[in-house]
Amino acid sequence: MTPLLPLNKLAGKFGFSSLLLKDESGNPTGSFKARGISVAISMAKELGIKRCIVPTAGNAGGALAAYAAKAGMECIVVMPRHTPEIFKQECELYGAKLVLVEGLINDCAKRIAVINKDNFYFDMSTLKEPYRLEGKKTMGYEIAEQLNWQLPDVIMYPAGGGTGLIGIWKAFKEMQTMGWITGPLPRMIAVQSKNCAPILHAIADPVNWKNNFIPKATLANGLAVPYPFGMDLMLTVLKESGGTAYAVDEDDIIKAMKEIARTEGLLISPEGAATWKALTDLNRNNMIKSSEKVLLLNTGTGYKYLENIS
Repeated sequence: MTPLLPLNKLAGKFGFSSLLLKDESGNPTGSFKARGISVAISMAKELGIKRCIVPTAGNAGGALAAYAAKAGMECIVVMPRHTPEIFKQECELYGAKLVLVEGLINDCAKRIAVINKDNFYFDMSTLKEPYRLEGKKTMGYEIAEQLNWQLPDVIMYPAGGGTGLIGIWKAFKEMQTMGWITGPLPRMIAVQSKNCAPILHAIADPVNWKNNFIPKATLANGLAVPYPFGMDLMLTVLKESGGTAYAVDEDDIIKAMKEIARTEGLLISPEGAATWKALTDLNRNNMIKSSEKVLLLNTGTGYKYLENIS
């Protein structure tokens, strides 16, 4: 049960009537990845799996290494070489074998295909097993419970692989079916970095978006997922919720991190900070009203990213 924090100072400064932050930084290994990975590893152990492998932009690798250590499972983490050192050290301290790759997480997935050509390791990649999604959806249940079953009007979600976005929406639909919540569901806004914004490209050209898409690294490592496996599911969530996607440039992500830290005393991840910049832009463009109840999702602690923003 991570906290819902009222951002009263930022809300007052910018004229928002209700602004909340779901802060995932207090999870084990410092990010929301613990939610999905804990369930995935628990089920893998129950089903007799002894070895696992994952491509990661950072936080998922640390979470997998930690839970694999607890479960007594062998673990390989494949990570971009440019990832901040703390993520690499974390995986090795938990006893995982770390493989570094030039490029982004899609290049890590290609390396895994080579390493794991004999299927010796179970692939824990996003949405390639069913249980990480079930862990991530608990964010949706918590949001509803913490708000006394009255959901916000808008949720700003930093989307890389998108499991959390898809999971939260899955939770809302389940609660709606059970009669736990009534009324309209929130508009889901997927926030990305301009350096790597595949959702925006897919919205503009659902069929051919990959042809002209040139992804680059971003200081918000978790948003550097160029070709997400769950793209169709994310687009479905945005369409069903009446939401959209928005991209923020690198300088504005750093500025947002500093503004939140200096105004609210919270050092959040660059992925989470990107949602704040996206909100102020969309508010200025009249796409989100100041009177609406808005929830920002912070996926992890900013302390792991100090190397990126120094």
